[in-house]
Parts: sequence; C-alpha cells; structure tokens
Amino acid sequence: MTRYRAGALALTGLLLATAVQGAAEERDVRSWADRNRWRALQSVVRKVPVPARDHPGNVFLQGETVVAPIPGDLSRPAVRWRVLDDRLGVVADGPVESGAGRVALGMLDIGWYRVEFLGADGEPISWTCAAVLARLAEPVPQDSPIGIDGALSWYPTDTPEMREHLARLAALAGVNWIRDRLRWREIQPEQDTFAKDTVYDAMAVAQSDCGLKVLQVFHGTPQWATAPWAVRGAAESPEATGRFPGDLRHVYTFCKAMSARFKGRVLAWEPWNEANAHNFGGHTIDEMCAFQKAAYLGFKAGVPDVTVGWNPMGGINTPVLANGVLENETWPYYDTYNIHSYDWPHDYEKLWIPSREAACGRPIWVTECDRGMKADPASPCGDYTHEDALRKAGFVVQSYATSLFAGATRHFHFILGHYMEGEATVQFGLLRPDLTPRPSYVALAAVGRLLAGARCLGRWRLEGAPDAHVYAFHARPDGIARDVLVAWTEQRADWPERGTARVAWEPPLGLEVAHVYDYLGRSLGDTVPPELTSQPVFVLTAPGDADRLPLDTVPLPPWREGAVSPVVLQLDMPGRRAVMRKEAWTQEHERTAELRADTALVIAAYNFGDTPVHGTVVLEQAPEGWRIEPDRWDLDLEPMARLDLPAKLSVPETVSETDTGHWVTFRGEFGAANRPVLAFRVLALHSTDDTES
Repeated sequence: MTRYRAGALALTGLLLATAVQGAAEERDVRSWADRNRWRALQSVVRKVPVPARDHPGNVFLQGETVVAPIPGDLSRPAVRWRVLDDRLGVVADGPVESGAGRVALGMLDIGWYRVEFLGADGEPISWTCAAVLARLAEPVPQDSPIGIDGALSWYPTDTPEMREHLARLAALAGVNWIRDRLRWREIQPEQDTFAKDTVYDAMAVAQSDCGLKVLQVFHGTPQWATAPWAVRGAAESPEATGRFPGDLRHVYTFCKAMSARFKGRVLAWEPWNEANAHNFGGHTIDEMCAFQKAAYLGFKAGVPDVTVGWNPMGGINTPVLANGVLENETWPYYDTYNIHSYDWPHDYEKLWIPSREAACGRPIWVTECDRGMKADPASPCGDYTHEDALRKAGFVVQSYATSLFAGATRHFHFILGHYMEGEATVQFGLLRPDLTPRPSYVALAAVGRLLAGARCLGRWRLEGAPDAHVYAFHARPDGIARDVLVAWTEQRADWPERGTARVAWEPPLGLEVAHVYDYLGRSLGDTVPPELTSQPVFVLTAPGDADRLPLDTVPLPPWREGAVSPVVLQLDMPGRRAVMRKEAWTQEHERTAELRADTALVIAAYNFGDTPVHGTVVLEQAPEGWRIEPDRWDLDLEPMARLDLPAKLSVPETVSETDTGHWVTFRGEFGAANRPVLAFRVLALHSTDDTES
C-alpha cells in the first residue's frame, strides 16, 4: 500500500482539513438524498459467472489456459502462432501442429489479445481475438450501475446457442442489467391471440438464468390495432410508420399481459423506443405522455412491483420535450427516468440538465449510450483500426464514469454484439461477428469489476488541467468496499484527434492507495502513474479517502410528489400532421393550427380503473385570445371505457409569424380518481402548409 505525501497538484493540508469535514457532511446528505435513486429496485438470485465449457468468443478467466481455434479459411497452411497484446507487443508464440483444430496459448494475464497465424514465410495469414478477464470475487451487487444494451432477442445468429453465449459474455463482464427488444406485432399478431414459445420467452429465461436483470423495450404496432387511427383519415398506418395505436386501451391491455407473462424474468419495461424520432413514429410530447400513462397503468395492473421506465427519447431531452413531461404531470407514471445519449462525455453534465429536471427525483437510467465510430473500410467484417479500437475502449470507461457523475444510476452501453449503422459504416458492437472481443469489451469488464456497486461521490478538478477528469466513487471492486478514483485526460475533439492527451498529476497527500488498474483491468501495482493519458486508470483507496478531495457534485432535483389517476386524457387533431423541428440532432414534433380557421380537436378520456368514475374535464390554460369551444365536459366513465370529447380551436390573427409554440392545458376533476392532465403545444401557422418537414 502506498501513501502519497505531496505532489505538484496536491492540496495543502489546511485546505484538506477544511474539505474533509465539509465533504463528509455533504456525503451523508447525499447518501440520504440518493437512497431512492441508487437502491436495487429488484433482487435476483445470482452466482459468480463462469464461462461456458467451450469458451465462446475466446473469453477466458485469469488462471485458465487460453485456447484459440485455428481459422478454417486459411489461404495456406499456418505453421506458427503468436499472441500480441493491445500494444501489439508479442507476449507468446509457438508452433501449429499439423492437423490441429486449435492451439493452446498458455496462461495469459488479464487483457485483450490478437492471435495471429503465420505462414512459412513468417507473415500473418489470418488472426482472431481473445480476452482474459478477472474472475469476479462475488456475485454482481444488486444495485450495481453497470448495464449493457444487448438486444439479444433480435440478434442475428449463426447457431441457436449464439444468443445464450452473448448473455453469458455479458454476465462475465460484471453486468447487472441487460436491455432487450420486443416487437409488439410479433407477440400479439391478433387482438385476442398471443404467440406462444417465442424467442422473447426463451431469451428472458436465458438472460435470467445467467443472473442478469432484464429491461425490455417494445414497439411495433400490430395491424389489428390501427383501425381507430386509420378511420381518422391518415395516409399511412401505424404499422408502416411506427406510430402508436390510436386507442390507448390496446396499449394498456398489452402491457398488462406482458408484465404478467414475463413476471420474475423481465424486471423492468420501457414502453416504446425514441418515440419522438421519425423512424419510431415522430410523436409529439403530449402523445408520448398519454401513451406513458396508459402503459404504466397496464404494467402495474399486471405486476404491481415491476419497474416501469419513461419511454426514452432519441437525441437529448431538449428543454421543450422535458417541459412537456412536466406540463403533463407525468412523473407519477414512471419509476425510472430513462434517456439515451450519443454525445461526448465532456457534455453529459450540461446536456442532461433538462433530463434531471424531468426525472423529478426518480432514478435516471441511461439505457443507450455510445458515440458512433466508423469502421476500418479495409476490414471485411466491420472492425475498427487498431488505434480506433483502443480509443473506443478508453471511451467505454470514460462514458460510464462520467454518466454516473452526471446523474445516472444505471448506464447501458450500446451495444454488446456486432452491430453497424449508417449504410454499414459505423460500428457500435463490443464484440466481433463471431463473438470474439474487441478491446472495448475488456474495458466493459474492467468497469463491471472495478465499479461494481458504484455510487459516484463527485468530481475532483485538477488545477491547471481543464481536460483532466477525476471522478470519485464508493464501490466494491473485487468484493471489497473501497473508494475508487477513475482518472484520465482527453481533449474536446472527434475520434481522429482523441487518444493522445497527457497531463502530469499526483494524488493528494494522505491518500492511501491500495491498488491501481489500467483501462483493461490490468494491475499497475500500488503506484499511481505520474501522468494521466486518454486511457483511464482506476485508483483504489480506503473507504472514506475520497472525502479528502474537494469534490464537485451535480445537483439533483428532489423527489416530486404526485399520484396516478386511472383516468387518462389523450389528444387527437384529425387531419393535421405535426411539423418536425430539430434541436441539434433531437427531433421535436409540434402540433399546428392555422390562423383564420377552426382546428378540430378530440380529447379522448379513458378509465383504466376497476370502478366507474364521474367528473369533469375543463380547460385550465390557454394563450390569451385563443378560443376553445366547448371548454368543459361532464362525464361518466365505466371501467375500460373511452369517451371522445370534440372541440374546436381558434387562434387569433395577432399571433406572430415567429411563433415558437404555446401550451394548452386541460384538467380533469374526478374526486378519489385524482386530477388527470393533458397539456399540448400548438404552433400557429400563417399558411395552409401543415405537412411534416
């Protein structure tokens, strides 16, 4: 164990003495404030994961003899093999026995390896990859923040076992939660018919059997559910466009059936994926909120303690979209607030401000996160160049650490298996098509092991080094309670310029370093490197040592109280299409109304409770001069009933041509059934052009 006494960037004793007491008090406050955000919402029985017998993907645990199959497509016989590490240094070599199908590479240290097969001339003929991971010292903590997006039910397979192998590889990396995908139309092809023995059922079992907690997301409206929408004169069906069904009773019934069907195997649900994005329907924020409410009520009717997340938006939560969640008083209808992010870690803290507000104190789950990187054009299977592969591995560690600082309590990297987008030029997968690892998979395993059960304590800013990042956590690396510093430096730049930054640093005086590990989880002993690079290091210290640091924290809004209502209000504007606007790469779809013309509105009121309700729906807020008639309805709703409330909207000609949208709010008053809200934004148009842009 090394105790650091001083350093170029170390703090003075006076500053530390003051900071320790303040940090400790602040830490106690945060521990109470974060209790609901960090606690394990469900617990599962799990063991320490071990590889399958044949080690799919050439992934081994430390202490095992590494064996690699000889590729079957060699252009000429291989006579030797050699093993290169991530620095492309040779760490082992040997002969290829005639007629052998595989080669034993010996016991290798933790890390990523390139295994090359050489011809008689000594030149490589072919190559594959292998990884050696640390054996986890204990089962993954129930509240560990480490997740992965696997989409295993959709993953293309060469063998029936490939999806199960992927699940096991996720578990070996120390993953707690895994995200899957489900198409509604495939599991409920007819209104009264649910498919049996689907891949979704099989994968829920397979992932659960690996000790993984499953988060499932669904979308894909079935044809039979499109009628109410199609009757209103739309040009394309929801099945073709990815739109929600028009009748939310279909949503409620489906979600109720799904939570009951997958009880104990799917522990959390997201209703729809990136519904604001055009390719997932291009919905307005009020549509997303009404859909969320119906889905939440359905899931909870099936299994009351299932976790229901907010349906995550594509891009970032812009202020307009996040405000729509609040205006519709949606926070009682999600247990976790789920978001996606494809930005640089530098910007998480700033870009997630609206998300933290919309979360209303609920845990934030980042259920997709990466930064797309183009594959090497010369690679026949979409691999990165070696330099880019190492950059992506460093990014994986940076992304998890920064995300947890910026407010996330669960973080899911996108994506585990080989996957390409952008006309098959952008690679996202941590694994290659044959499941062999890229360095980024080994980096995930380092995060899963060394940030097991991690809670972020804050950020230490290094004086004079604005691009240095040091984040402090309390965690259980190798089953021992520690404070962990994750540290690196990286410039604000795109991929080609990343991976080369360096800055001198020393830990503060009094910090007891138990162990240091690099970005792939390899031991560096108990001495902290004298400089930070773009490849992060994990510095393990005694519990409480991080209190010596003057840590910045991200303020998280408090828990906002609220109660659900079985009554859900939904808006339709027949014959009108939304206008799409973009904020950076986030799509916002706005409802429109013309000047000098009445715009038809239909408010659908649903009762998803099990008893009749009586009450009123009234106009609570509208811009000055706007007229809605009628502005009040008295209604009775039987259980599972829907009642359409027609109205007309008139917008005054005084609205500016630079109008950016106005909120209209309706409020229900239903006594014990509470006060449901419908709030929607309307963009006033000065022309008759209401086409989607």
